[in-house]
Amino acid sequence: MFPMVTGVMNYGQQTVRAARYIGQSFMITLSHANRLPVTIQYPYEKLITSERFRGRIHFEFDKCIACEVCVRVCPIDLPVVDWKLETNIRKKRLLNYSIDFGICIFCGNCVEYCPTNCLSMTEEYELSTYDRHELNYNQIALGRLPMSVIDDYTIRTILNSPKKK
Repeated sequence: MFPMVTGVMNYGQQTVRAARYIGQSFMITLSHANRLPVTIQYPYEKLITSERFRGRIHFEFDKCIACEVCVRVCPIDLPVVDWKLETNIRKKRLLNYSIDFGICIFCGNCVEYCPTNCLSMTEEYELSTYDRHELNYNQIALGRLPMSVIDDYTIRTILNSPKKK
């Protein structure tokens, strides 16, 4: 008779414990019910990037002195700098500059260590293509400034990230 009483008490405790867990999970579900949605409708809504966001690199051809510091500080030796030595003025003349964004890790070392500030990071993050060879940007493609998200009237910009709401 004694094991039967302890079995019934044990069953009652397990039932109460299960009811408490169900109640706790229901309270968590209700607390999430009145929150704002986290998702944004991407092509029509875009988040404004932070001021230190590392997007596509912008290059100014006229400022570059072909010192190749960007190549030396890059962890993967990515920028390709072609130059020719002008013997009459004893200076390097830049012929070609290119970066392959399919390989770039966006570390920002090239921008940080550039002595003439000819490299800068933009807020452009939409670099997807169907062909990876299109991600190899030369000095002409690097020189184009992207359209700012704030200036595009077709897109609704969201100032704060949804995580902060």
